[in-house]
Amino acid sequence: MSDLSAAQKFRGFLRRKNVVLSARRYGIDAMGAMAQGLFCSLLIGTIINTIGTQFHIPFLTDVVATLGSGGHTIEYTVGGLASAMSGPAMAIAIGYALQAPPLVLFSLATVGFASNTLGGAGGPLAVLFIAIIAAEIGKLVSKETKIDILVTPLVTIFVGVLLSAWWAPAIGAAANQVGALIRWATALQPFWMGIVVSVVIGIALTLPISSAAICAALGLTGLAGGAAVAGCCANMVGFAVLSFRENRWGGLVSQGLGTSMLQMPNIVKNPRIWLPAILTSAITGPLATCVFRLEMNDPAGGVASGMGTCGLVGQIGVYAGWVSDVAGGVKDAITAFDWAGLVLISFVLPAILTWAFGLFFRRIGWIGESDLKLPD
Repeated sequence: MSDLSAAQKFRGFLRRKNVVLSARRYGIDAMGAMAQGLFCSLLIGTIINTIGTQFHIPFLTDVVATLGSGGHTIEYTVGGLASAMSGPAMAIAIGYALQAPPLVLFSLATVGFASNTLGGAGGPLAVLFIAIIAAEIGKLVSKETKIDILVTPLVTIFVGVLLSAWWAPAIGAAANQVGALIRWATALQPFWMGIVVSVVIGIALTLPISSAAICAALGLTGLAGGAAVAGCCANMVGFAVLSFRENRWGGLVSQGLGTSMLQMPNIVKNPRIWLPAILTSAITGPLATCVFRLEMNDPAGGVASGMGTCGLVGQIGVYAGWVSDVAGGVKDAITAFDWAGLVLISFVLPAILTWAFGLFFRRIGWIGESDLKLPD
């Protein structure tokens, strides 16, 4: 009886502290928020740098801050400052999704910086795990003492930095190895891996999880990144065109430039409406890797690979990668074939193929007239 009572008290304590141990809160809410934090820092920083360089805007290319002294200085542009804050931005976004109280939320800036820095190329994945733990422990001690202003930040930061030193290098190395394996396999078998990566990431984009966070955590760049872009565009542009007769222009914009996740309630009712987009991604993925050799070498890492046509971030990321490759001597120039591949893979083929597949499935009765209708 006493053990049962203790367990009940502990569960009651967790409820009072709003600590909910669930796959949805950590795997969907926290990961989705992390992707937003990454978008608002690293990705936006890269976009700012690209715009400044291509349009020769001095304010965006000039050094606005210099840190360090002597021979050990780091110079930052506006975009560079935004990119440098990716760790804190991700951690704070995770804390916000977990509904952390203010002192915990603000303390996560240090946790995010530590875990992202020590995690190296796999920093985003390290931030995800460590920020969640630090935030939840911080919530447990929040407002439990009369010196909360000291205890809560100390506990949150101490736990986060300790775990960062202990776990982040290993988590980052593991994520980097998995990403390297995917990139290697895609380069070795561009056709089959083009299909696998395109279909899987496209599905992740439409599911209520973050494809951008997955691509960033695994560092999906190169040909694998190009296949990921293809899969995301197949779902976003595909659903936008497929459902045009039901949702008209509002649905075209909200899905084509927003997210295909809007169709999830309809997919749950009739999973077959997903087949046109999935089949399209299985075609455009290997076309991207084998024919157009479409690569995502965005300096921001893999985050843009999982964005598709959302705000045209995927396309901007590919272009930023071209610019970076040309500047680094890896690529001679941006060719007309490059642009043709990007337009075809991102917009034209997803629209045509998904529409054609959809027409077939409508005719055999697998997709009904109202199956793709978005709520008003």
